[in-house]
Amino acid sequence: MNRETPAPVLAVNNLSISFRHGDSWQKVVRNISFSLYPGKTLAIVGESGSGKSVTAMAIMRLLSARHSRTEGQVLLGGKSLLELPEEEMRRVRGAEVAMIFQEPMTSLNPAFTIGNQIAEVFIRHQSLSARQAKQEAIALLEKVRIPHPAQRFDEYPHQFSGGMRQRAMIAMALALKPKLLIADEPTTALDVTIQGQILDLIKTLQAENNTAVLFITHDMGVVAETADDTLVMFRGDAIECERTTTLFAAPQQPYTRALLASVPAAGEMDVSSTPCKFPSVNLQTGEIHRYPPEADLSLTSNEPVLSVKNLVTRFPVKKGFFNQLAGHIHAVENVSFDLWPGETLSLVGESGCGKSTTGRSLIRLVQAQSGHVRLHGYDVLQAGRQQQKRMRQDIQMIFQDPFASLNPRLKIQETLIEPLLENGLATRQQALARAHELIEKVGLNVAVLNRYPHEFSGGQRQRICIARALAMNPKVIIADESVSALDVSVKAQVVNLIIELQRTMKIAFLFISHDMAVIERISHRVAVMYLGEIVEIGPRQAIFANPQHPYTQKLIAAIPKTDPSRRHLLREANNDELPSPFRDKDWQPPTRRYEQVGNQHWVMR
Repeated sequence: MNRETPAPVLAVNNLSISFRHGDSWQKVVRNISFSLYPGKTLAIVGESGSGKSVTAMAIMRLLSARHSRTEGQVLLGGKSLLELPEEEMRRVRGAEVAMIFQEPMTSLNPAFTIGNQIAEVFIRHQSLSARQAKQEAIALLEKVRIPHPAQRFDEYPHQFSGGMRQRAMIAMALALKPKLLIADEPTTALDVTIQGQILDLIKTLQAENNTAVLFITHDMGVVAETADDTLVMFRGDAIECERTTTLFAAPQQPYTRALLASVPAAGEMDVSSTPCKFPSVNLQTGEIHRYPPEADLSLTSNEPVLSVKNLVTRFPVKKGFFNQLAGHIHAVENVSFDLWPGETLSLVGESGCGKSTTGRSLIRLVQAQSGHVRLHGYDVLQAGRQQQKRMRQDIQMIFQDPFASLNPRLKIQETLIEPLLENGLATRQQALARAHELIEKVGLNVAVLNRYPHEFSGGQRQRICIARALAMNPKVIIADESVSALDVSVKAQVVNLIIELQRTMKIAFLFISHDMAVIERISHRVAVMYLGEIVEIGPRQAIFANPQHPYTQKLIAAIPKTDPSRRHLLREANNDELPSPFRDKDWQPPTRRYEQVGNQHWVMR
């Protein structure tokens, strides 16, 4: 006897969304249709601007009626949401459909405690007393695995870490056990270990309440781990909708193949000890071109281009009425490594572990307390003005946010020639010729030189930042989270560009990131940081295949796998947060020792 198919929780039919553009309407989502059933997860995947989040906002009726127009049908349990009066829709939000947003810090009210914001849901929707609402809120905080929920009830959003803030948002969204949960990029801003915890938490609570989940993301690894079905969006159109297992095994559309090709499969890099470009995909034919591994350029040199020994960077913390020194934030603690010509050494770890501070300390954007940074025979940390000027030519930095690191008032041409002219390395005519050469080298047309930064996409701006870093022919480039803000296919293109530039120019890269999938593609060696210290360093193959330190094992285990058959598996429950790097002023660091566990593979014991 066949069981009846349950009715869909959400049915979207021919949904189209237009935005006002002057006197006309610009259609940004065209005729989207899908159904979502109880206890199931549908992922909407696509890059920035594809219409994912706008679709979710339209379902929630959160788009401005004055500046947008929504057509089609959205049925929640048979109820037409687009036709409901606003007062009734307000009762539906939270009770029947809830939403988790990408950035919890901007979604939570900084003026109210976390507990009161959750309790407000019960007071408004269920008319509970303040005392009853507090009890319910504390129970929810415990359910989403926030330690010491009774104490943390009275804390404010800024006192929570990013992962804990997102847990609080999940608690608020699921407070009334809605039929439908919309999760809009809920893990994008989080470290890989925290991301894994949040994904597992959503899956656990979904199973308890039989909630339908609409999961919006651009990360195909997250899709594989969470979704029963997947809808792919491209420039406002739904180009493919299929069971996730089928989609990953046999994608039909060239764009879907491009998305999947931009995500490394587990173990894909095991056969190579050197970096390897992401495959490229022809969006017209869907043909995939795979690249061979790069040659190891670092083997051709007898001495490192950069040698770091016992680098220490601490920030003073002052407290009390007299502003007395209470202790220090130990951001970087006795960090040592060598960087060889033509090598990429990746520095990995979670937010707050000291990666970026290490990079900034090397070029004296942050003042180190002690240590040695040797470049071409001189110590960068002891360098005088003339040597600093030379150092700025030899070491360049690419920052995370390309828009913030480009002067909005300067055309791209002026941005590229400025360092050459300031350092007296070229005449204006020579600098202009160099700007043309650089912009072509990073894959852009020379016509862009007369434009301003706001006229470019994120990926194009990052290419311009790379061109600027190359202007003075540096020996070392420090790339600080330089691809983390980019869409998956754009990220793949920029990584491929970095690998190509390293091959042709033999530049050494210190690549700082928390994105383990990118690290696996781009690295020769990997150094893992935890609380300001390098706890493991070795060849990329050894770190990924045979991690020795418990923290490295935790990082590797948390990487989303592009294997849909694993989506029902949960990681080992772990709610640990990165401990505070604050130490009292009299604290003395313990003596550390490193043990060699393989060829060039060292681990802190």
